[in-house]
Amino acid sequence: MSSYSIAIHGGAGTISRRRLTPDRQAAYTQALTQAILQGEAILKQGGTALDAVTAAVVSLEDCPLFNAGRGSVFTADGKNEMDASIMTGHDLNAGAVAFVKNVRNPIRLARAVMEQSEHVFLCGDGAEKFAQYCGLSFETDAYFFTQERYDQLLKAQREQRILLDHSEESADSVDKKHGTVGAVARDQYGNLAAATSTGGMTNKQFGRIGDSSIIGCGTYANNLSCAVSCTGYGEFFIRGVVAYDIACLMYYKNLSLDEACRIAIQEKQTQMGSDGGVVAVDAAGNVCLCYNSAGMYRAAIGQNRPLFVGIFEDNIALL
Repeated sequence: MSSYSIAIHGGAGTISRRRLTPDRQAAYTQALTQAILQGEAILKQGGTALDAVTAAVVSLEDCPLFNAGRGSVFTADGKNEMDASIMTGHDLNAGAVAFVKNVRNPIRLARAVMEQSEHVFLCGDGAEKFAQYCGLSFETDAYFFTQERYDQLLKAQREQRILLDHSEESADSVDKKHGTVGAVARDQYGNLAAATSTGGMTNKQFGRIGDSSIIGCGTYANNLSCAVSCTGYGEFFIRGVVAYDIACLMYYKNLSLDEACRIAIQEKQTQMGSDGGVVAVDAAGNVCLCYNSAGMYRAAIGQNRPLFVGIFEDNIALL
């Protein structure tokens, strides 16, 4: 067996230094650390990359700080609609869900679609019925309610705008952050996996879907190249097919992971007017945490890599 690696993200964007008090920064750092260590513990014990990314994303979904699962933002109807996807690199198997409500951990549902159905993508009522069939946990609306997210909705509705999570222009108390969580991993057997989950956009309407639930756009894994989880302006990441683009740059042009991510994020997405980032791991276990925004909640650790947790480029924590 060879070495393992895992990386996670909790969103990227114009994260306000003014609002990120020491206590709040410590809370984010603790949540990211907890999530990645849960995933790493599985890899350390010889577990699979799939189990590791699932565990890490579940931890982030259960934390109200992030726009996924419990911390999901509100739609125009005052609901929490969640999207998620997951993929394994050894067989290119994948599962995804969109428009799901009250499912405690959408990433578990995406995995169930992959493992317990003949399909790849389920949405809405059908996805929720499948979750019930699989015995997954549901929660009441109250579980998903956070005052900060609800205040964002009220502000967005007053301004008649659809807003990215934590947009500083949307509320006096929040930042412009693309709220998605995700994880990528390479296990000791050389297999890769990626997982992504989100609550979408505040005040979203008309059944909008971003990149997080779309295989190849927000999530992709292939043992021949890399595993990628994206966080950014979903419409642009869909147009750029970002996750798959990174894998293609490696596979067809023989670029390194760092160079492929740099081209996709810092060149292509920047030229399109989009900001955000990715976490990625390649077949050799190299990790890349790449973004073109002011900051990205991120962490990485590996068998031969010390724990890293960071938010800003010049404001990182090595634990």
